[in-house]
Amino acid sequence: MKKKLVALAALSAIAGAAQAQSSVTLYGIVDVAYRYTTNHGPAVDNGQSLSKVIGGGMSQSRWGVNINEDLGGGLRALANLEQRFTPDNGALNGSGTGQQFQQSWVGLQSSSLGRLTMGRQYNVLFDVTTSTFASFKYSPYIEAYKPEVAMALGVRNDNMVKYTLSLGGFTGELQASAGEGSDTTFVKSMGGMAKYTFGPFAVGGGYLQREGANATTTDLKAESWIIGGAWTSGPIYLSGGYAESSFDQGVPVALFLVGTGADNVFSYTNSPLAGVNVESREMYFVNLNFQVTPALNLGAAYWNLEDTFYSPLSGSPQGDFMAFIAQYAFSKRTDAYVGLDYTKVKGPISFTSTSGAVNNADDRTGFMVGLRHRF
Repeated sequence: MKKKLVALAALSAIAGAAQAQSSVTLYGIVDVAYRYTTNHGPAVDNGQSLSKVIGGGMSQSRWGVNINEDLGGGLRALANLEQRFTPDNGALNGSGTGQQFQQSWVGLQSSSLGRLTMGRQYNVLFDVTTSTFASFKYSPYIEAYKPEVAMALGVRNDNMVKYTLSLGGFTGELQASAGEGSDTTFVKSMGGMAKYTFGPFAVGGGYLQREGANATTTDLKAESWIIGGAWTSGPIYLSGGYAESSFDQGVPVALFLVGTGADNVFSYTNSPLAGVNVESREMYFVNLNFQVTPALNLGAAYWNLEDTFYSPLSGSPQGDFMAFIAQYAFSKRTDAYVGLDYTKVKGPISFTSTSGAVNNADDRTGFMVGLRHRF
């Protein structure tokens, strides 16, 4: 009887140890805000305002699963699935269309050799921006107003293999996506990023190229690079940088503007073909955050963006973007926020109305107040 009890205890210990070596973690964010914006009407009355409840003010609402298994010898197996949704109406993935998972990848991580992941995941430009010189210290960007995403060539890329290596204050990444024989979408990619943190300073940069096609032409390229830095001293966080993109003639640049914010929707006014005749795009930005108290954080950000057309289109569409945020943390998981943003455009570009038509307005002001919970 004693031998049976000892054997049972040993098996229980082994099972417990095996269970402790792997974990499945459910995580998520639920963020709902009221948002008000000006100049949202049609061309005949562009001064009309728009009020709405949005399912993602500071952060895109999401839930996900992280999987982590200890394989021994400093090797771990990793996987992630992440589904986005809008809690104001219960829709999946924002609009209920497109990919059902915004992230879906599996990988291996070695304590000495780095990490290799495969699947749909954040690209190197997004990684270096949000981890090194993000617009806001405690929320990398504003979900409802994020002009910096216009330089990230899609934020997440499909079919990606990504390698990450961290050594001390240095982190480097390489990514590549196979073309998979597609001649209608921009699925092929290659790029890299590097960042270095030393004391209160962090600097980094990245480059990404994506290849694809429009309806009639193959082998079109879009490429972007970014460089920036940040300085943190006590309650002060200051960051900034510069980014530049170039596009082959015929690249539908609207593809790379998806997700720049609920109200950053523009139309070129000098030609219906302008959206596939953007030659280059550049942006510079500066951000300042101040931690007033352990619970209250204030932030301000400014971005300037300019497009250049291929000839014979004329003009250089430009935009000035400004945002101010106050966040108050009730706890580590729950916070409330108030935001004010202002956009001014000039040149052959205009906002669109709620119906998607050009409304001839050249400025727009937004206000939002929201509540966010992380779990």
